[in-house]
Amino acid sequence: MPSHFRPVNAILGAQPRLGPIPADQIIPWFCITGVSYLVGRGFNLSWMAIGFIAAWGMSTWWILTGGQSWKFTAKFVPTPTWSRGYARYLRFIYHETENRQTPPQTRRPIRQHPDSF
Repeated sequence: MPSHFRPVNAILGAQPRLGPIPADQIIPWFCITGVSYLVGRGFNLSWMAIGFIAAWGMSTWWILTGGQSWKFTAKFVPTPTWSRGYARYLRFIYHETENRQTPPQTRRPIRQHPDSF
């Protein structure tokens, strides 16, 4: 049975790539290379050792993340803590004297202390 849909643009839905390298690996590899360079220069290592450290880091990152890096990196994003709460509504611009029901001169205390003079 022939398919009813004919792909117009075959690249739609494909993962972006730079040759054989997935595009989502480029920025982490750049960071890993930078860290390897700093570590290598900090310990006064040879360029061969720095390249080996960078290759090891990049290959490890590629193995861990694969083609779907979001599955690995999403594990380190904390989930939001939802809670239910209530707050009294307050206007953004609130002025107490405008909303006061009794004028401040006529206000009396509700109870007075019996020992008051």
